[in-house]
Amino acid sequence: MDMAKLSREELKRELSILSKEYEEFRSRGLKLDMSRGKPCTEQLELSVDMLAYPYRDKNYKTASCADVRNYGMTDGLPEAKELFSKLLEVSTSEIILGNNSSLSMMYDAISRAMTFGVYGSPEPWSRLPKVKFLCPSPGYDRHFAITELFNIEMITIEMKEDGPDMDTIEKLAAEDDSIKGIWCIPKYSNPTGVTYSDEVVDRLAAMRTAASDFRIFWDNAYIVHHLTDKPDKLKNILEACKKAGNPDRVFIFASTSKITFPGSGVAMMASSESNINQIKKLLGIRSIGPDKINQLRHVMFFSDPDSIEQHMKKHAAILKPKFEMVLSILDSRLGDRNIAKWSRPNGGYFISLDTLPGCASAVVKMAGEAGVVLTPAGATFPYGKDPQDCNIRIAPTLPPLEELKLAMELLCTCIQIVSARKLLGT
Repeated sequence: MDMAKLSREELKRELSILSKEYEEFRSRGLKLDMSRGKPCTEQLELSVDMLAYPYRDKNYKTASCADVRNYGMTDGLPEAKELFSKLLEVSTSEIILGNNSSLSMMYDAISRAMTFGVYGSPEPWSRLPKVKFLCPSPGYDRHFAITELFNIEMITIEMKEDGPDMDTIEKLAAEDDSIKGIWCIPKYSNPTGVTYSDEVVDRLAAMRTAASDFRIFWDNAYIVHHLTDKPDKLKNILEACKKAGNPDRVFIFASTSKITFPGSGVAMMASSESNINQIKKLLGIRSIGPDKINQLRHVMFFSDPDSIEQHMKKHAAILKPKFEMVLSILDSRLGDRNIAKWSRPNGGYFISLDTLPGCASAVVKMAGEAGVVLTPAGATFPYGKDPQDCNIRIAPTLPPLEELKLAMELLCTCIQIVSARKLLGT
């Protein structure tokens, strides 16, 4: 039933039925949280055995006999660098390991650029009259929060089915030397689930930039987070940059936060050796070393990238039914109503839903009043302002299946009510 084709009387009758349905949800006193992409308890249990290391074997030394309980190894445990460099498809000289949060490493990368500049910068970014970043949207709200905190102007870039709008990116980057970077979540993008095409990767690597120290902030958060047996493929951005003659252009970030434990994973940053060497010098002053005990624990738990892949298949077995349920409910409740559209990701942690223009904020508010907390409308855009007020990020991972079903049924009811009101002009 296409709601746009209903008469006013039909819409009013439909609205009356939906309103009663909504009040029934409100009477249940629901308290469900779908605001963030958190692993569920079952996922966290998959890595519990890792906590026995290295204490179980009382082995605290590396192959070179360095004691991980002591200071040192600012850029990370060599064995851990060997493991995770294979995951990121870089060499061990092109990677730095940190503590649990890749977000912290991204924050520090921005902070260093503002304070000292990046490798090859004419001067620190903070001395410039203005610094701008390109922000493919909908995107990750925490990227935008970091950028806003440092008073970097954000430029919204449209996301397409194969990645960000490269025509716009190439034009802007080539003509404005105050544009110093771009945020990218290239695989199973947050929240759309898009994986960048080879063409997009190559164009980002090779494009002309007015700023000689332009950087791609490549947040590969969902590098192994597949939901199907036919995962998306992502081209190696560092190799593409080298081939294009721009070896220092990219900073790559990832972590084990949604592989093992978000609170105690291992974060990683990869880039050219020139970039890495500059960063290591600054890290040597900031810290005498990361948590190498935790890095050793991960190495003992994961012997090689294949063991990580097998581990992530267990994650997929838990998450796939949740994503399938969400998509099934959206299809059955909204599929023929012509009031919303949504993504069908092959991996990652989110589903992106677009309502009719001007409806997202009201939908999120209604759902919240009935006990289902969603990511705030607008959060997936710079400054929290969705120009169409239509995008809603759905995070299916944390709630149990029954709670997720209730939350999605309520969300669909709210979308239909707000859409009917819009079509009625009330």
